[in-house]
Amino acid sequence: MKKEYVKRYEGNPILTKADVPYKVETVHNAGVVRHEGRYVMLFRSHLDTGRSILGKAVSEDGFRFTVEAEPFMVPAKEGVFAEYEAFGVEDPRIHPLEGAYYITYSAYSEHGVRIGLAKTTDFETLERVAFITQADYRNTVLFPEKIGGRYVKLDRPHSEISPWSMWIAYSPDLRHWGDSRVILKPVTYHWDQMKIGPGAPPIKTKKGWLTIYHGVYPTMDGSVYRLGVCLHQLDDPAVILGVSDRWILSPEDPWELVGYVHNVVFSCAAVPEEDGTVKLYWGAADTVMCAGTAVIDELVDLCLRCGRAPM
Repeated sequence: MKKEYVKRYEGNPILTKADVPYKVETVHNAGVVRHEGRYVMLFRSHLDTGRSILGKAVSEDGFRFTVEAEPFMVPAKEGVFAEYEAFGVEDPRIHPLEGAYYITYSAYSEHGVRIGLAKTTDFETLERVAFITQADYRNTVLFPEKIGGRYVKLDRPHSEISPWSMWIAYSPDLRHWGDSRVILKPVTYHWDQMKIGPGAPPIKTKKGWLTIYHGVYPTMDGSVYRLGVCLHQLDDPAVILGVSDRWILSPEDPWELVGYVHNVVFSCAAVPEEDGTVKLYWGAADTVMCAGTAVIDELVDLCLRCGRAPM
């Protein structure tokens, strides 16, 4: 019998557009973090213009969320942020770092898509910090601490020459980034052969940094988005210790198979718990939010025991 690495929450989907007190068409691709004893979710929603905003929901148990009355983040109205967010803000990841929460998000405009960095301490106020990539980049996650005296991020630049791959870069101040290099690439005729990208922010374990990433496979009926895992060396995360040859989650439930974009599970959040499990969150078919749990040690073991070459 095939091992089930992610146990789906029996109450899925955990959030839909019917739960939002203002008009939206979708609820998906959310960042989640624990803050002051509660779970805070920042979720993406399409409006009926086709463009995206971010909403906020809170939960006591990490599964049953209540959406706040107003959106948390909408495209800026003035300045450089307005120019580069004009088409919408999407796919937030939340990073506890040095006493604050840093939010990376995709900013869309006529110039393409680039990554914005924002900051909050209370999820009531929001400060836009900087754009930390050029176009075209998506799926940026930060490591939750400095490594070797520098901040570290993973992301996925767009390329028509090489399959869309995972890159690493470093910064002295969270604004200026360099020393970029590719560290993980798709494999031909494999579940992630079309493109890959970082999903949830990395989780620190005794054996390495665990990253949950998405992989895309093209079919005659469109692309299928699944989730996999890889493990980075603790003191040098550019070194990949293992990449699971198998996916850990694939579209199966009706709301994952059919929706705004069919056949999609896409994660921006994984919250580690004290009992060694992780709460995993994913957008299903770009339409609703789902959740499940996994055992961190089992995911780490999968990287090391059932691995493939990173490139």
